[in-house]
Amino acid sequence: MSFLSSRAGTLSWFFVVLALLLGSGSAHAQSNGDGSVYSRFGLGSLQDFSSSQSAAMGRGGFALRSLNYTPTANPALWSDQVFTRLSGGAYYQNIQSTSGEGQSSELAAGTLEALQFSFPIYSRSLGVTLSFQPYTQYNYRTRRSGSLPVQVTPDDVADADYDVNFRGGGGLHRFRGGLGYQVTEALRVGASLDVLFGIIENQRNTEFGQAPLRNIRLKDATRLSGVGGTLGAHLSLADVLSSGDNLSIGGAVTLPATLTGDRVLTLTESQSVAPDTLSVGGQSSIDGSVSLPLRSRFGVAYQPNSRWTFTADGVFEPWSSFSSTFSQRGPLSRFPVGGEQTLTDRWRVSLGSEVLPAGSDQFSGYLANVAYRLGAYTEQLYVQPDGRTDVQMYAVTAGFSLPTSIPGTRIDLNLEAGTRGTTDGTLVRDNFYRVGLHVNFGERWFQERRLR
Repeated sequence: MSFLSSRAGTLSWFFVVLALLLGSGSAHAQSNGDGSVYSRFGLGSLQDFSSSQSAAMGRGGFALRSLNYTPTANPALWSDQVFTRLSGGAYYQNIQSTSGEGQSSELAAGTLEALQFSFPIYSRSLGVTLSFQPYTQYNYRTRRSGSLPVQVTPDDVADADYDVNFRGGGGLHRFRGGLGYQVTEALRVGASLDVLFGIIENQRNTEFGQAPLRNIRLKDATRLSGVGGTLGAHLSLADVLSSGDNLSIGGAVTLPATLTGDRVLTLTESQSVAPDTLSVGGQSSIDGSVSLPLRSRFGVAYQPNSRWTFTADGVFEPWSSFSSTFSQRGPLSRFPVGGEQTLTDRWRVSLGSEVLPAGSDQFSGYLANVAYRLGAYTEQLYVQPDGRTDVQMYAVTAGFSLPTSIPGTRIDLNLEAGTRGTTDGTLVRDNFYRVGLHVNFGERWFQERRLR
């Protein structure tokens, strides 16, 4: 009974804290989400989260081993588990966008970052991980104004002002589950099954300032789902540069995948009671597919001692090979999914560091057992909104990891600030900051206690 009550207490605290995280940030998540106009292109803004530790170290950590975290990006690291672990986190983000014409806007939102459950089958040898997190966020708002000539009377033509409001919402989510296995003392491998699903919606509201023109709302919704896989490997070398140090090399490859689904286009006029579904070839929806490219990740982590950790990581994804059959289907081709003509290859390079003043001394003071993290990254987005200009993103990250009275359990506070895009031409610059809160519970489960 004591085992069950202990586990029930941990689960209760986990879900209470998680509810507070989500409740504080999800009020605007459905309407604003990421908030960047760049999420309008492709399948939305790609979300990269491996663990709260690596998020504060430049969003890399593909070779980073830790008993307190189970990085989702590299399945090979799932073998290195001692505790059964429950993790959850959410973030608040503020984005200020500026165009070359001096126009500006500001959006703020909070949303879920990841949920994770992992446990060892054999301690530090064979482990299982299940995770759920956003894969893309397709959320934006933009506006365009103008005028057009309207025949008011047979002898009178006047200019009618109009506003067109564009809005997108939704995105794809990923459920990942798999195994990590320690082959030798130095080599670990892992594999996962990745299930992707979600809905991408675009809405265009055209409003006229005067009769006889009617306001029109045009909306298309695309439902996608598919299955992919990820393979990972990790090599750990001891006493490389000095006695007691450790060098880790890790990488993972997410295989290309095809997502299938259907699209529905609806039209609503100002005098209509309900939206009308537009048909294509006598069908109310059309079927199609999109292809996702290979995603490769590689990282190096060096620990000269138990206090310091340094990481360097890279990501590459050839999105220029992306294709979609939705853009070939009749009238709906005017609303392409993905937009191959606006996509390019994506890459990211990141650096990170962590210092734990106490090192392996668990009897040091509280502040000495707080982990302090710092990182930075630069990334080329996979979208070219004008079909020719690469969009760059630069950001710095930082974080604190607070120990708790439960061994193996930590609470992390992460900070991130950066800039994305440019005001040249028709593009916009996003200046953003993000605050994330993560809870990582870890306890020894499924162990029978022996009486002496």
